[in-house]
Amino acid sequence: MSVIIGIDVGGSTTKICAIKDGVLLPPDSVTATDPLASVYGAFGKYTAENKISLSGIDCVAVTGVGSAFLENDIYGLPTKHISEFSATGKGGLFLSQKKEAIIVSMGTGTAIMHAKGTTSSHMGGTGVGGGTLVGLSKQMLGMTCADEIAELAKEGALSNIDLTIEAMTKKDISPTLTAKTTASNFGNLTDTATKADVALGIINLVFETTGMMAVFCSRQKNVKDIVLTGNLSVLPQTKEKFESLSAMFDVNFIIPELSQYATVIGAAKSMITEETL
Repeated sequence: MSVIIGIDVGGSTTKICAIKDGVLLPPDSVTATDPLASVYGAFGKYTAENKISLSGIDCVAVTGVGSAFLENDIYGLPTKHISEFSATGKGGLFLSQKKEAIIVSMGTGTAIMHAKGTTSSHMGGTGVGGGTLVGLSKQMLGMTCADEIAELAKEGALSNIDLTIEAMTKKDISPTLTAKTTASNFGNLTDTATKADVALGIINLVFETTGMMAVFCSRQKNVKDIVLTGNLSVLPQTKEKFESLSAMFDVNFIIPELSQYATVIGAAKSMITEETL
């Protein structure tokens, strides 16, 4: 038996996966404020549930902002640190089955990579991301759970929050900009806006900022495939918003299965050859 463990140590969540005899096992995650506690907690829980013994593990690949706290090998196993940008790029291509794409990591902030083949380069990003969503929601709604914010937003209406092009002009600005296109996020915040409206407005602000950054990067590299990864990629509003951005800017936003685990999968996959998986 050959097993490679991948661990992605984030700010509050640690994700883990395994590749066993060339087969990807279902990833998992744990939440903890202490990175070392989360790593060893995730490792113990995951290996027990998947009946993986220490003797059967070839190596461990670690990535993420919290991996810097891991100075020693995990349980004496060969442990390699993988660049988060490289891991996300590799994982995004693998999950989307693309040979080249713009990979967007939608985490606390947003990082954007250009991935092609076995290489991945960081193009930039924005501080607008999941941290923005939670921070603004805490101040405006008294809520800090992204899933609960997204659930509330299902009842919201952007017409009470955002200023659209049709409210400013009756003329067509360009063939791609429809009347419902956002001219200003929160530019039409009404006195009667509900908490659900505000929740949807915050999500829309984050998604539109992230989406436009990705579009600019895709144009720079002349690549139309844009793969969304990270925890925000699986919110219920993601698919509809990015489908509209795909149509508007003639790109192909892709949300692959297991998109929230792209980085940890890419870290594990970095330890094997393309032919193995």
